[in-house]
Amino acid sequence: MLGATFLLALREIRRHILRSILTTLGIIIGVAAVVTMVTLGNGVTASVQDEISSLGASNFIVFPVRTDRGTLRPFDQDDVDAVQRQIAGVTVAAGNVTANVTAFHNGQDWDTSVTGANRAFLEAQTVEVTEGRAFTRDEETAGKNVCLLGLKVREEIFLPDVSPLGEQMRLNDVSCIVVGVLEERGQGASGADDNDTVFMPLKTVQRRFRGNDDLDFFVLKYDAGYASSAIQDSLVDLLRERRLLRDAEANDFNVIDTAQVNDALGSVTGALTAMVAVIASISLLVGGIGIMNIMLVSVTERTREIGIRLAIGALAREVRLQFLTEAVVLCALGGLVGLLLAFGASLGLASVIDVPFIFDPMINIVSFLFAAGMGIVFGYYPARRASQLDPIEALRHE
Repeated sequence: MLGATFLLALREIRRHILRSILTTLGIIIGVAAVVTMVTLGNGVTASVQDEISSLGASNFIVFPVRTDRGTLRPFDQDDVDAVQRQIAGVTVAAGNVTANVTAFHNGQDWDTSVTGANRAFLEAQTVEVTEGRAFTRDEETAGKNVCLLGLKVREEIFLPDVSPLGEQMRLNDVSCIVVGVLEERGQGASGADDNDTVFMPLKTVQRRFRGNDDLDFFVLKYDAGYASSAIQDSLVDLLRERRLLRDAEANDFNVIDTAQVNDALGSVTGALTAMVAVIASISLLVGGIGIMNIMLVSVTERTREIGIRLAIGALAREVRLQFLTEAVVLCALGGLVGLLLAFGASLGLASVIDVPFIFDPMINIVSFLFAAGMGIVFGYYPARRASQLDPIEALRHE
């Protein structure tokens, strides 16, 4: 019975193909909009979390801030060493400095930055060297003129098919030997693009570019088995003690927990995705109302047909099932087309806005079932109205 009812529904839809297509447009647009927004939202969330992960997992970033008096007290290596020695759970602590420079090689130049950091900093922020090697301990201790290239700098001043390893380049008036190339990275702790930088040993940058031993900020990596809140409290207490801050004085430094930042941004992007999906789903409601409207029109047009079926013995529930099936099939077809449209739109838009395409089977299944369910909800009243027609009155209908 259900098979015959389904075939009759398809036949009726084919009889009015243009009207059926126009009727399902609301469902198609609604499903496509919801799935596309959720898919792109998942991609944006993954992209943001990937950017934050470039700061390192289970990390604290500590940097000085200006006080009410307008002074800025930088950290130094002694502060970093004290943190690593005295706070339980800290596995790595490393400082960082940067300076703006112009890089020169083989007649090419590029405005970039030089970052002073040792292997401990690379470890804390999970920076990988994809070609060559990292700095040796002797190079860090002596402040040798060796460097690691970010991908952007390599692209701008080196030939694409030639390895830069062992090549000599110049940063302002300081020469260095390229010993490694870094992996592709996102945004760093300072907000700059880490692909557009050159790494040199910390002492080299402090001595040759900064002229002092100050640090812009330092990073510490902690054992995930320790509570981050306890480590943060110990860190704040230690730094306040070292900086001789009285109880009434505010901290002249900030501590950022990258795990908390990652969670917070994930929550924000998730909430925005949900909000946009809810707004997009309004078109589904409009589509459902369109389904109800066209089914009521269909009942009116087919009143005499309904009267004949009832007169020759068709049950009211059979007539109700027939119209309900037509509504569900219309919505299901609209949902299926909407999913195909959403797949193409998500794939295209993800490449345009440069976020990963993340196919979510659950949202696709839920959207399809919801669209089919709209056929039941908005098709029930027209189906019930058709089943309650009086056969005699229906046969008199012109």
